[in-house]
Amino acid sequence: MSSLQAVHNIPEICAQLGITDVVLSPGSRCAPLTIAFARHPAITVRTVPDERAAAFIGLGLAQAQRRAVALVCTSGTAGLNYAPAVAEAYFQQIPLVVFTADRPPEWIDQLDGQTIRQADLYGAHAKGTFTFPADTSHTDAHWHAGRLVSEAIGMAEQFPAGPVQVNVPLREPFYPKAGEELQFEPVKVTRELPGRSLLPAALLHELREAIQTTSRVLVVAGQHPANAELLLAVRQFAAAYQVPVVGDLIANLHLPAAPYFDQRLRPLGRQDVFMAVPEPGLKQALKPELLITFGQSLISKALKLYLRTAKPAQHWHIQPAGAVADTFQSLTKVVRMEPADFFAVMSQEVSRGNAGGGSKANVSADPQNPSTDYGISSNPLVTSLTQQVTGSIPVDSTSSVELPGFEPAPTHTAVPDVTRVAVPPAPTGSFRLTWPGSGAHLSEAVASAKAAYLKPWLAAENWAEGFLREFMQQPHQPFNEFTAIYRALQLLPDRTALHLANSMAVRYANILGVPAGRTVEVFANRGTSGIDGCTSTAIGAALAQPGRPVVLLTGDVAFFYDRNAFWHNYPTPNLRVILLNNHAGGIFRLIDGPRQQPELEEFFETRQPLTAENTARDFHLRYHTARTFAELESALPVFFAPESGASLLEITTDSPTNAEFFEQYRAAVRSSFT
Repeated sequence: MSSLQAVHNIPEICAQLGITDVVLSPGSRCAPLTIAFARHPAITVRTVPDERAAAFIGLGLAQAQRRAVALVCTSGTAGLNYAPAVAEAYFQQIPLVVFTADRPPEWIDQLDGQTIRQADLYGAHAKGTFTFPADTSHTDAHWHAGRLVSEAIGMAEQFPAGPVQVNVPLREPFYPKAGEELQFEPVKVTRELPGRSLLPAALLHELREAIQTTSRVLVVAGQHPANAELLLAVRQFAAAYQVPVVGDLIANLHLPAAPYFDQRLRPLGRQDVFMAVPEPGLKQALKPELLITFGQSLISKALKLYLRTAKPAQHWHIQPAGAVADTFQSLTKVVRMEPADFFAVMSQEVSRGNAGGGSKANVSADPQNPSTDYGISSNPLVTSLTQQVTGSIPVDSTSSVELPGFEPAPTHTAVPDVTRVAVPPAPTGSFRLTWPGSGAHLSEAVASAKAAYLKPWLAAENWAEGFLREFMQQPHQPFNEFTAIYRALQLLPDRTALHLANSMAVRYANILGVPAGRTVEVFANRGTSGIDGCTSTAIGAALAQPGRPVVLLTGDVAFFYDRNAFWHNYPTPNLRVILLNNHAGGIFRLIDGPRQQPELEEFFETRQPLTAENTARDFHLRYHTARTFAELESALPVFFAPESGASLLEITTDSPTNAEFFEQYRAAVRSSFT
């Protein structure tokens, strides 16, 4: 048996435990790992020379496929270059298994080349770290080596998922002799079988009673992968208890819950607009008594700060396992369930009570397409749920609504060079979300109280949507990135995986949203909110799902910082990059503090003269450019066309003009409300 047989078994263990993709960066010390993975028939190996880009490409693959991906690098600082992606994977709960080749322990700190202290390289930003045995000649050590790899993969995938390091000390010789055939032994693996917890019936009854009897219940969703089962459960819960549900774009609650599902019941997503309204009465009207949250971080700073100020009496966070953040400083309960299970159980019991049995709402869905596919594999449970849920959820219109502050403001003039924005009237109706059988369990007094709380949320959302539509479509605008993004988002192909780079791109998109009813799944590296791997992550997604459009919306600093994302030999014809080039870190001109300082341009914005044309040429991307709205309108259809192949659209704007227009938007929000 080869002295490296235990190392050669690593790919076999990975394959048996579901890892099919490996991203490696070339090196000598990692040669045994490289050769073993490259020769394994069940594993796809991609080579990316820049370790930082390689790790984020691996993260994008894992994010898209929803399973662990392995990274392989040589010894020394190579593994340190993985650190930004490892930290992002940790906070975004994405499984990565990081194999770092190393020198044997006796040569650490002995002035040997390409040698650092690699044990526990990522510290608190990895779920765990394992050290592969340097000598596996003994049968017990051989068994130990295989067991460690199996445990590492299980740890990476166990909720909450995350990165795990396996440090692999290797002695020479690294390479097989000429003609030597590499063998993959039969291996024993340990499989983690996931389970879904359910609370005792008495506790569920207690929670259900609290939701039913509390007038002001609010659900807020943090970042979450698209999940059709969760979408259905949340909508049914909202209708059953007459509860507003709010989520950022990265919560992916905007997606259609089922074929022909009425979009009027979609969760609210315009909080960045109406939370900016300086109206104490509105803020008081929106204050919850019971806050229910799930998912990870929020983009909306306005909503986050509001909920820290308007603290609810109770705050429940729904999460099956792991540490829970007290983001709003009001956490009172952690409910250890999957969010989809929690919302389904809460509303299903109501449905049973109303129906006099176990039946739920009748179905009005497309029998040819019983579940909504967001570019990921369908879950049989999703199909079952879809077949149980109605496709039509209208809002009752039985009485008029009068809510001060939401009336049109005919005298509004935001700034001299902006056309007046006509604000739509408040919607009419009792603001009762209807679902067959829903709400019938509520007494008249409780239903009235819940409607009184639901009303301002729905009215605010309706006002914000109308305001945005009117403001963004006004004529005679200067060419600016905010409106350019709005127009690009309107043309996103169906089933797009939309990746949003950090800084202003993700903030603009969160304000604007995506067209209602469009199946656009949204991704962003909001675990650490860094700019360092946004392009690489999108490329990983494009490699993972070659039949799905992948669109990256990014700013110039994030783009140029991560140009090595394109430095590989793998085609991505489904990739489209929209680059907002204002030749600066424009966000610093939009936020209070840096924009008032004389050092703004040199030390915060850090202006740069680059364009992306040479990058596009170097990496064979079809290049488009737009400096006017006319050029943008002409470029977008060609840019998004499937036959265009991998393409880059560079939208060049002026940073001061962008700042001035965005300030006009802010002023319009404040003045249109009154």
